[in-house]
Amino acid sequence: MSDSLIPRLKQIIITTLNLEGMTPEEIDENAPLIGSGLALDSIDALELVVKLEKEFGIKISSSEESRAALASITSLAEFIRNRADPSKLSA
Repeated sequence: MSDSLIPRLKQIIITTLNLEGMTPEEIDENAPLIGSGLALDSIDALELVVKLEKEFGIKISSSEESRAALASITSLAEFIRNRADPSKLSA
C-alpha cells in the first residue's frame, strides 16, 4: 500500500481542476467528491477520470465504475491500487 497515494491524489485533483487557493490538507479524504463534499460536477469528474487514466495507466470503463471510484479520495486510492501498474504508484 502506498502511503503517498492519498496526498498525491489530492494534489492531482487541485491541479487538474484548477482549485486555486485550496491545499491538499483542506480535502477530507473520506468526503464525497461528487455532489456534497468537494462538490465536483460531471465535467470535473470527466476531466479527473481522463487525468487519472493517463497518470496511473488505468481504465475506468463506465459511469457506474467512475461514480464508485470517485466516491471519496479513500475509495479512489483503493480503486487505483487495485488497477494500476505498481510502477505508476510511486512517483
